[in-house]
Amino acid sequence: MSTTTTHVYDTIVVGAGISGIAAAYKMNKEGYDDYIVLEKADRVGGTWRDNSYPGCGCDVPSALYSFSFSPSHKWSHLFAKQPEILSYLEEVTAKFDLYKKIEFNNELLSAKWDQIKGIWNLETSKGVYQAKTVMFTTGPITEPSMPKLKGIESFKGEMFHSARWNHDADLKGKRIAVIGTGASAIQFIPQVQPLAKQLLVFQRTAPWVLPKADMDLNETAKGVIQRFPIIQQTWRNSIAQILNGINFGLRNPKVLKPINVLSRQLLKLQIQDEKLRKDVTPNFDIGCKRLLFANNYYPALQQDNVSLIPHGLVEIDGNTVVAANGERHEVDVIIWGTGFEVSHPPIGKRVYDTDGKLLTERWKDSSPEAYLGTSIEGLPNAFLVLGPNILVYDSFIGIAEAQIGYIVDGLIKMKKQGIKQLMIKKHVLDKHNHLVQKHIKTTVFNAGGCKSYYLDANGRNFAAWPWSLKKLKAQLKTLDLDHYDAA
Repeated sequence: MSTTTTHVYDTIVVGAGISGIAAAYKMNKEGYDDYIVLEKADRVGGTWRDNSYPGCGCDVPSALYSFSFSPSHKWSHLFAKQPEILSYLEEVTAKFDLYKKIEFNNELLSAKWDQIKGIWNLETSKGVYQAKTVMFTTGPITEPSMPKLKGIESFKGEMFHSARWNHDADLKGKRIAVIGTGASAIQFIPQVQPLAKQLLVFQRTAPWVLPKADMDLNETAKGVIQRFPIIQQTWRNSIAQILNGINFGLRNPKVLKPINVLSRQLLKLQIQDEKLRKDVTPNFDIGCKRLLFANNYYPALQQDNVSLIPHGLVEIDGNTVVAANGERHEVDVIIWGTGFEVSHPPIGKRVYDTDGKLLTERWKDSSPEAYLGTSIEGLPNAFLVLGPNILVYDSFIGIAEAQIGYIVDGLIKMKKQGIKQLMIKKHVLDKHNHLVQKHIKTTVFNAGGCKSYYLDANGRNFAAWPWSLKKLKAQLKTLDLDHYDAA
């Protein structure tokens, strides 16, 4: 039964993942009450709900990968695993009584601005909702990326993407092809390897995989952390310092040169077979693509039932998979470890600007641009979390919290001053993005010699932030109304 609401909310938040939860917490804390959160699934958690593949976990230490307002002493590893992160997000939602603000199984279909009434019309799977302002907290890694391959429909076996893992599929004794060697694949390959009769790993580009300084935290350790919160705070601060150091290196690639050399030396210790070592040695500077951390990936590749195919997959012919070098292999199962549609914010497929144009259409021949990853030209009263050019090698949670602080500051100013419409000034946006692109040229993301998902089809880096996290947080401290056209 579809409902058409007549109530015009102050704000509608789209998505109840990490950013949506942080937004609800912040608005409640500020006494900003007239809002709801729309969530397409039946539980919170976003990417941590959708990705449940074996071995799924975080590559930022748990002490930092948690909300500043709700540290947890329950982590059983230095780097938390997916089930623990998901239950943490559910616990936080319950602890701060945020469930009453979330409408589940309610998917946004389209968002259009009504210039005459000065409101957003959100068409959802449960009817039309209206709001004075909208916050899109849908995240950059939500839509699985599936390659368009010749013959894909002719495959008769089991086939699924890592972000939509089929837990009912029986992998025991099967010949399995894994396509891709990105962040998800290096986590699930070691879990799948012991089950498989034969495991073929298709690698288009060798990634940098560094050792993960992980360790188990037993009940005693958890008890100590609970009793002495200062330990967690110190731990959080020291991890932040380490990540600041990594970020400094990514912005100044010369600093990373010794690490490139060390990492190549380390591969000699990790992999005995010369051909395999050559095949997994990256041909670009460390940090150019996302840094990956694992202790069990290289050992898994060296097992007798595993073959690394250092080529992309180009065709599927019935149950035969064909590599770019012409090699053909019979398989029973294909697992896509091909990542996500990150080339542009996926929400762009559902949001229309003031000219009535879908954002994806608008971005097709250019690249997405936002002010501080938050405000987009032609989208009045709308804010994006983790939008273009805001990724820093750090905890997504920290970045999202800083951004939400900025947005909620703006929402409160709008309410107090009776501002009906707020839109980023074109010259502010242009100047900001000119500086971003100028400074990003010298970072490892652009100068490291790789093709990464940070660069879109136009060859432009639309994802990374070229400065420090400290600078980002300073700019997000308060929303300056002078940067916006306020009506």
